[in-house]
Amino acid sequence: MRLDRWLWAARFYKSRSQAAEAAAGGHVQVGGRRAKPSTPVGPGDEITITKGELSWTVVVLATSERRGPASEAARLYREFEESAARRRQILEERRAAPRPYFDPAFKGRPTKRDRRRLERIFGRRR
Repeated sequence: MRLDRWLWAARFYKSRSQAAEAAAGGHVQVGGRRAKPSTPVGPGDEITITKGELSWTVVVLATSERRGPASEAARLYREFEESAARRRQILEERRAAPRPYFDPAFKGRPTKRDRRRLERIFGRRR
């Protein structure tokens, strides 16, 4: 089975074209080597998928010609424990990081009145 079809069926990507693009871009490795979208995969193959700072290392258990529900897709692979732990740690760090300040009263461009107040506080910038 083609790598891009398997990634799509296993629900790592929402569309087959996204899966093919990721494989062509070097974000997917099969057996530790960069893979093309047409690379054949089967049971026993080790696949590493990278999306941003997150990565999955999985072993293919089965193939499927169709994309089914998430519960079915989870049966197509088994993730290594180190991979899952690393991903959980990154997600926890991301949640713990301070969020950028957001003022709910701010609604875009300041009004003339607000601009004048800002100029009084920060001084005129011209």
